[in-house]
Amino acid sequence: MTAPERAPRVLVADDQTLIRTGFRLILTARGIEVVGEAADGVEAVSLARERKPDVVLMDIRMPVMDGLEATRRILAESPRCRVLMLTTFDLDHYVYTALSIGASGFLLKDVTPEHLAAAVRLVDTGDALLAPSITRRLVERFASTAARPPAVHGDLAALTPRELEVLTLLGRGLSNTELAAELTLSEATVKSHVARIFAKLTLRDRAQAVVLAYETGLVRAGGPPDS
Repeated sequence: MTAPERAPRVLVADDQTLIRTGFRLILTARGIEVVGEAADGVEAVSLARERKPDVVLMDIRMPVMDGLEATRRILAESPRCRVLMLTTFDLDHYVYTALSIGASGFLLKDVTPEHLAAAVRLVDTGDALLAPSITRRLVERFASTAARPPAVHGDLAALTPRELEVLTLLGRGLSNTELAAELTLSEATVKSHVARIFAKLTLRDRAQAVVLAYETGLVRAGGPPDS
């Protein structure tokens, strides 16, 4: 008999009471435990330290301390915690910064109940929530406005040519299944390549891999679309 699926423990941080209450009701109705609610970033950091959630749903714009600084502090103290940013705009420029500092993805606040629960479960497994078309537009828009040459990331020299190829395709938003098809490899082999890339570059997940691919110039704004 297989063991029952472990339910993620979630902290909801948003300055709007209705949003917090709505998300709590949606998640608990789907078997996901909400361990706390925070109305600002300071409270989110404190509750994350105390309750040790698996996933934090983090509003970007909150009083006292915004969601970006709260995310930095939570991930510094609890690297295994996953943070999903909440925003009302799919191209909110704060989201790019959030991905850079370690957030595992983002959700629009008008997300459907089913998508919300699925997103929480997805990032709890260690994956990132990336809608390739939106994420690519987001990174292209804000990575390309920096008016600076591509960042130099010395650790890229540690990657094999195949790993560089995989990282480039990750940067374009391809899933493991799409990577396997593109490179004519098994999904198991692709997962091994991805795991080694993350280890060598100390990346948390695919969200950071996308940002790094743009900032190092492996993928350029206006480059070829996903296959």
